Amino acid sequence: MAEFVVRLGMPDGSVTEQRHRAASAEALRRELEARGLYVFAVKPARTFRPALRLGRRERIKPLEFLVFNQQLATLLGAGMPVLQSLELLQKSQANPFFREVLARVLEDVRSGVALSEAFMAQGELFPALYCASLFAGERSGDLVGVLRRYIRYQHMVEGVRRRVTSALTYPAVLLSLAFGLVVVLVTYVIPRFAGLYQDFQADLPLITVVILGVATFLRQEVYVILGGVAVAVLALRRYLRSEAGRAAADRLKLRLPFVGEIFHLFGLSQFVRALATLLGGGTPLVPALEVAVGTVTNRAIAEPLTRVIPMVREGQPLWASLETTGLFPELSLAMVQVGEATGALEDMLTGVGQFYDESIEVKLSRLVTLIEPAVLVLMGGVIVTLLLSVYLPMFTLLQRVQ
Repeated sequence: MAEFVVRLGMPDGSVTEQRHRAASAEALRRELEARGLYVFAVKPARTFRPALRLGRRERIKPLEFLVFNQQLATLLGAGMPVLQSLELLQKSQANPFFREVLARVLEDVRSGVALSEAFMAQGELFPALYCASLFAGERSGDLVGVLRRYIRYQHMVEGVRRRVTSALTYPAVLLSLAFGLVVVLVTYVIPRFAGLYQDFQADLPLITVVILGVATFLRQEVYVILGGVAVAVLALRRYLRSEAGRAAADRLKLRLPFVGEIFHLFGLSQFVRALATLLGGGTPLVPALEVAVGTVTNRAIAEPLTRVIPMVREGQPLWASLETTGLFPELSLAMVQVGEATGALEDMLTGVGQFYDESIEVKLSRLVTLIEPAVLVLMGGVIVTLLLSVYLPMFTLLQRVQ
């Protein structure tokens, strides 16, 4: 889904500029003309690309963004206008990069651009779900309520992230220590024993020959290896920044053992939560689907969901259209079907999102529980193999001496 700036002629004779997301400029033009609007021009939206400093892309920390939204919701809830709230928060930001970005948002809002469009114009700096939530709040007139709902969502995501980080700290420290020990054994200890074995002209076991060959190769070609690794990392990063690379990476994420299902559920959760937020704000189903698909960060999930939009536009039920993607569990489709039949689609989608979030948390807890013993077994096996390669020839030498 790409973003476009459209110059439109409205039914009342006025001319306005709007931002829309669509698969292509022609598809967007056909859709707007079908609504009875006159399209003067469609052009790709200008995206803001953050500056690079010391080769690293500037970013806004999740905690800073969470605090900003809490303050914004508080100010708006107290009755302060959007423009004044943004001015106050922009001046109080400690992060100079975030302050610069908010200045650009403030400038757009002063010129008459909607708050959601001003944040969307900053490119990938802000989550697509956040921009979609603001859009729904503007449509419904309940911007404060939508912001508070997004804050609760952000709290949930940050809570899961902190728990995962805390649980992975010990395995990470263990891996670092084990890696350091392996480096010392391979580059220093084993080569010393190799000289001893050569002096005694001992017959070395196969495992020792292999380890000695690897250690000798690493010591002799260390600069070539480091250079090759650096080139490979740079090439991989460049490839992953391309459209083809991102699409391939997203497909690979879904196929990874253990974590692939977590990525899958997270993508579905993004979609149903955004759709529920937009429908709750009064957005019609088809435009809500277009925006909700744009919030899905995994392209391998977003692409099948894009094909749902024309099916719903032609009059097919949402649950039947979602079933054709093969992405959703039967229980989720049943809940959506009941929501459509009873007129409680927003509540059912919210329930589906909570179900996905709970499933993600359970699977993450299970995964973290398995990581620690797996790391212990793996690194224990590597170190035992290295030690055996050192001590097996010593046993042979002792037998000869006896």
